[in-house]
This record gives sequence, C-alpha cells and structure tokens, in this order.
Amino acid sequence: MTTSPLDMTHKHQDYLRIEAVIHHLYTCPANTPLEDIAKAIGLSEFHFQRLFTRWAGITPKRFLQFLTKEHALSIIHHQEPISHTALTLGLTGSSRLHDLLVHCEAVTPGQLKSSGKGLTIRYGFHPTQFGECLIATTDKGICHLTFIQDQVNAVNELQQRWTNAILIEKSASTALLVQQIFNKEWDNQQPLSVHLKGTNFQMKVWQALLSIPSGKLNHYQSIANEIGKPNASRAVGSAIGKNNIAYLIPCHRVIQKGGEFGNYRWLPERKAAMIAWETANNNR
Repeated sequence: MTTSPLDMTHKHQDYLRIEAVIHHLYTCPANTPLEDIAKAIGLSEFHFQRLFTRWAGITPKRFLQFLTKEHALSIIHHQEPISHTALTLGLTGSSRLHDLLVHCEAVTPGQLKSSGKGLTIRYGFHPTQFGECLIATTDKGICHLTFIQDQVNAVNELQQRWTNAILIEKSASTALLVQQIFNKEWDNQQPLSVHLKGTNFQMKVWQALLSIPSGKLNHYQSIANEIGKPNASRAVGSAIGKNNIAYLIPCHRVIQKGGEFGNYRWLPERKAAMIAWETANNNR
C-alpha cells in the first residue's frame, strides 16, 4: 500500500517531536519515567503514547528499548552473512541481493571531471517520516537525497556537488520517488536507479550498504571485510560519511562495533529514529 502525501505530512510533523524526544534521551538518565520525557517536550503522557503509536506503530516503552546499545548488539549478533542471505533467496551471490530493488550507475569519467557539465538535475522538497528531504535526479536516476534544515542551504549544497549542472525545481516529478522510498513496503515496488558520484572505493562501500536489509544493522569492520579490505575500517567510515543518498543507500544501518549508534551527518537523533522505526516495523 502506497503512503499518501497527507499521511506522509502527518508522519513528518510527528517526527519533529520524536526527534526532540531522542535528543532529550541523550541527555537524561536511561530510567527516566515516560511522564517526565513527555513533559520535557510539552505533551501529556496520554498524547505522548498516541504520538508514538501513530508514528512508529508501537508504544514509547517498546520504541525506547530499540534505542539501547544492548538491542543493537543483539541485531548484529543475529545478522546472517550477506552471502548466506543471497543464497537463501536463490540468487547467485551477494552482489545480486538488491539488484532487483536498486540499480547503481556511476557518473561517466567525463561528467566526474566536468562536475556535471551537460547534466540537467531536477529536484524537489518533500516531507517524510524522518523530516523534510531534498531529492534530486538525473536522467540516469537519483543523484542526491538529503535531510534538510534549510531549503536554500540544501540547494546550495546540491549545486556545489554538481557545480556545472543545470538545476530545475520539479517537485511533481520527484514526489512519487519519495513516496516509494519511504514506504515501509517499498521492497515490493518498482526498482529504483541511483546515479552515483564517487571513487571506486566509495562505490564498493555504498553497494555493500545496499545489502543490509531494513531492520538490520552492521558495523564498519564487517563492511570492510565484505568488500575485501579488512584493514580499511576507518576508510569505510569515511566513505559512509560521504554518502549523498540518504536512507535509500542505508548508511544509517552501520553502527559502531560496541553497539553505539555513532554519528550521522544528518543528526544522530535522526539515525536513532530510523533504526528504531525500522526495527519496530521489522518486528511486527
């Protein structure tokens, strides 16, 4: 079932308070009563319960359990190797695990050197259940997807990444993509294409991220092992940090080996919200 624009707007509005809750949790004791957390964001405990149930489909207490280091570690420890997952699906190898869902294409060397000269990029701003996003596409696929605080700064960042490309705001053409990406049933939709701009190493890392299913987690060392570079976990972390296609290329599903969620270029609160929301939907 496709998520309607109205429903997405409501989830976007709910998320703003969810983010405030998570920010509050980072600064208060783990055993803080729900009533106190609700008061901190200006809600009664009843409305606090309703907010979470509407946004995440679970109670606040259950949601908060998904934010613990212990829970994150339990997900990692029960994670099947990517190659095993691929074989159980009847595919020939891990590289084909998500081929039917996301097709990756790199920019040509000429486009990389010219910073997008000759490319036309269409973009739009849209609400999602994790905040407002900017999505941009070329004729080859999605080339940019970020969560934003300010629309002007977001467009400037897009233009800086594709200095010589022509940018055209076209929200009508990008709205359906956003509805598909942020639909919890998106695996059943038509395949998506992404148009990536990065080094060969970054491309390998980003493609490895696509093999982490929704509701699952992995850590930097494991990704380094998957791409055949076991001594490059720091470089893997750097490549993940340079991912410019948020959520669809799920860098939020990579955490520290000890179970800490770690940083996220679009706010650690948002990363925590994504992990808990996906875990909740995966455990229904």
